[in-house]
Amino acid sequence: MLKISPHRIDRSYVREAYQLNVLRAIGLPAPQVYACRLGSLDEPYSYLLMEFMAGISLNEAKQKCDTGQFDHLQSHLADLLLTIHSNTASRYMRVTEGRREEFASWPQFYRHVYDDIWQEIRESPELPARLRKGIARVHEKLDTLLAHDDCPRLVHSDIWSANILARPDEQGRWWVSAILDPNCKYAHIEAELAYMELFNTITPTFMRSYQVTRPLPPEYHSIRKPVYQLYEMINHVRTFGQKYLEPLDAAMKKVAKVA
Repeated sequence: MLKISPHRIDRSYVREAYQLNVLRAIGLPAPQVYACRLGSLDEPYSYLLMEFMAGISLNEAKQKCDTGQFDHLQSHLADLLLTIHSNTASRYMRVTEGRREEFASWPQFYRHVYDDIWQEIRESPELPARLRKGIARVHEKLDTLLAHDDCPRLVHSDIWSANILARPDEQGRWWVSAILDPNCKYAHIEAELAYMELFNTITPTFMRSYQVTRPLPPEYHSIRKPVYQLYEMINHVRTFGQKYLEPLDAAMKKVAKVA
């Protein structure tokens, strides 16, 4: 499979290649990278050449699976997430080759990730004043709202249906065949799970399987998940526009109950 960009300095492919290699190294079904190149003045195209991975998206698989088959697929996905999340670091950071900015505090890193997004949205005339004020209050309280007692753990950071491929084996059991398009960080794993819940990537079967090994505290559901999902809606308003204002408003109402 080939990804190609007309921008000669497209470092996103370099990051993706590095992160795919990280995921493969820990046992994830990620594509093998064959070549990655930054464009130049003479050859002004950046590209990433990687292994073709057979399978269909998670949503497509859901249409083909019966209940038991999809439960098996969700349990396998939980096992893969546990594998990713078992890798730890001493600091919070983006996963990149070479020098990287590191943070001792999770709320500090989280604010760093979303500051520019929030600053852009708060200036938008389309954002109602009450939402602007409410989100500003939450943003100021992140140190308290996102406090937890876990260490930085590796996350994929963009796991949704299109980034998961699945296929059945000869016995008709469905498995995850590939995890694609990573945006890896060392972060708080609950942010990853909240993202996956928000976009219906995972089911109660996934959560039961996952929590056999790594139980989630009550504060995840009551406090932190609503906050993480609020910020995903902020990003969606920035990226996709007004159609996400209503979901953003709904997310803010949930957070207002705890913030």
